Amino acid sequence: MVQNREIAVKQLGLIDYQEALAIQEACYKTIVDRKCGHATAQQPNQAPPAGYLLFCEHPPVYTLGRSGSIDHLLVDTTTLETQSIALYHVNRGGDITYHGPGQLVVYPIIDLEFFCTDIHRYLRLLEASVVETLAYFGILSMCCAGLTGVWLPADKTTKQPDRKICAIGIRVSRWVTMHGLALNITNDLTPFEQIIPCGLHKKVTSMKQELNRHIALMSVSDILGKNILNKLYSV
Repeated sequence: MVQNREIAVKQLGLIDYQEALAIQEACYKTIVDRKCGHATAQQPNQAPPAGYLLFCEHPPVYTLGRSGSIDHLLVDTTTLETQSIALYHVNRGGDITYHGPGQLVVYPIIDLEFFCTDIHRYLRLLEASVVETLAYFGILSMCCAGLTGVWLPADKTTKQPDRKICAIGIRVSRWVTMHGLALNITNDLTPFEQIIPCGLHKKVTSMKQELNRHIALMSVSDILGKNILNKLYSV
């Protein structure tokens, strides 16, 4: 099998969650078919792609991971219908979270066999990429031992508790990743009050709330994409 570490970056814009999931699954199938020798007759010798980075935003939606509890949704489905917020049960790890406009969602569909066959190292790579990106915009963030995602430390001066700014939930099969991370940039944080985010009784924040100014989503996307690729290519 020819090694190909090239990763294609795709900007999907504001896209329905199910439509984005279908794109993820198509990318996943392309990688798995080629690495398992199921390429089409027209492409029998094509090197399997290392993967894709899909960047997007979603209309309001809650997603519940396979290890999550529906009890962490604090409102009923009738309320969700009234608010036009969708709910999907998905096959990623993690609990319940919210996606909405102004939040940057990144789906890396990556063949880890070209980089590192270590899921924990991959998760730490994603977290470190977000921490580095936030630092570029002047926000100090951190990873917490035993917890997946990126957090802002408590501030005794402002009496702010530690709070989550980026959720991460993935699935890995045949060493190919799916799902990914959601970084709060300018999105409305109110919908988080209707769930126990990621099953944790922790505050949620955004870049806009921390900096008290508007941040262009594409500017964050550009920096975060470069950081993820740099870290992948350095392993």
